[in-house]
Amino acid sequence: MIQGKKVIVVLPAYNAGKTLERTVAAIPREGVDDIILVDDASRDETVRVARSLGLGEVLVHPRNSGYGANQKTCYRAALGRGADIVVMLHPDYQYDPRLIPAMAGMVASGIYGIVLASRILGSGSTGALAGGMPWWKYVANRALTAFQNLLTGAKLSEYHTGYRAYSAAALRKIPFLANSDDFVFDNQLLVQAVAAGVPIGEVSCPTRYEPESSSISFARSVRYGLGVLATTFAFRAWRWGLARPRFLAFSAGDFVAGGGGAEDPVAREQVVHERDRARGEDL
Repeated sequence: MIQGKKVIVVLPAYNAGKTLERTVAAIPREGVDDIILVDDASRDETVRVARSLGLGEVLVHPRNSGYGANQKTCYRAALGRGADIVVMLHPDYQYDPRLIPAMAGMVASGIYGIVLASRILGSGSTGALAGGMPWWKYVANRALTAFQNLLTGAKLSEYHTGYRAYSAAALRKIPFLANSDDFVFDNQLLVQAVAAGVPIGEVSCPTRYEPESSSISFARSVRYGLGVLATTFAFRAWRWGLARPRFLAFSAGDFVAGGGGAEDPVAREQVVHERDRARGEDL
């Protein structure tokens, strides 16, 4: 725990078998109460490695559902286990897990509902380009961030990091179940946070782009970029009262504590988890 708050780290995994062990080994256990991994039907040894590491819980999607769907399962599982603070960390060893206590501490202070580990804030040897980020991704990151800051009124250094800490209250305030099951989920969640008035803080985080680290292709990056633009325009239209996009429908039932809305992915996947654990099988 940190300041009396239960901290759970969630790892949304897909084909992370080569980097998972290093990622978990680098997570500071002091202050971290539990670790949950959700596997999105990986084709490698991710599940076997995860179970060998003695994590608090390993959930397995029976089919590949997408990055956003993975996170929905992560957050519902963490909140179901009583988390006060949820830290989402990619298990591809691209981000430094040693920042977990700092990020969780900022959330535990009550000042921030969300804390982002920004690859852009660093400079010199800790900068994004020094860590191996391709120049075209860096340029796209900066351009999309500037565009979103302009239209949302926020002042973030980046919206695209895969390393974040959330308070349980923030996750329950945001209707993230309405978000995409694809990569734009992350971006929609931050735009929802801005719309809901959730305070967002940032810390500088070095990055590592290694051969084993996950990275979406150029084509999928373009699709993600278009999704970011669509999300931002939808926010501006919502702010002006011109549209009511579902992911900004705060009166709907797409909250984690809501009675309606999207299907509970944890309840669905838990059957798979319990069945496989009982059989002692490695998927």
